[in-house]
Amino acid sequence: MDEAEIVIGPVDLAARVDEALAVQALAFGLDRAEVAVRRHIVLSHLLCAGARSYGATTPEGTLVGFVYGMPNDRAHWWSTIVEPYLGATGTADWLDRSFVITELHVHPAHQGRGVGRALITTITDGAAEPRSILSAIDTESPARGLYRSLGYQDLARQVHFPSAARPYAVMGAPLPLTRRN
Repeated sequence: MDEAEIVIGPVDLAARVDEALAVQALAFGLDRAEVAVRRHIVLSHLLCAGARSYGATTPEGTLVGFVYGMPNDRAHWWSTIVEPYLGATGTADWLDRSFVITELHVHPAHQGRGVGRALITTITDGAAEPRSILSAIDTESPARGLYRSLGYQDLARQVHFPSAARPYAVMGAPLPLTRRN
């Protein structure tokens, strides 16, 4: 399929949560038990103030990617986990006035074609906050390469989340994100 046919736009993620989690399961290698846990988490996140979501859909309406996020709140679980790591690197102020990218996933058949870039730039372009933060598995990967190309830099590495087998990196970027020339 021609990626130019993929449409990026707002999506009712709560209504399409199972379709989105199927994409995430393929992109991130999740099993059924992990998907069930994440379903509850996604639905609760979408109730947070300022939460927004965008999808990448084919002309037939199939969801092939999604992103969601919200203004960061230091009281949220994610912030309470990453704060000590950011404090140790002198970057804890990034938890204030930041739009957090909670999840960004693209179906493997559509990765490497600009879909993830379009999703993240679209959602952050609408953010009122002056910067964005996110976490990604702390390894050299296409995802981390994408984030770096958009202006994200490591704020803390080797961040350990409960129940996550691998460590993460927390990354931050000023908004608007860097564009390719």
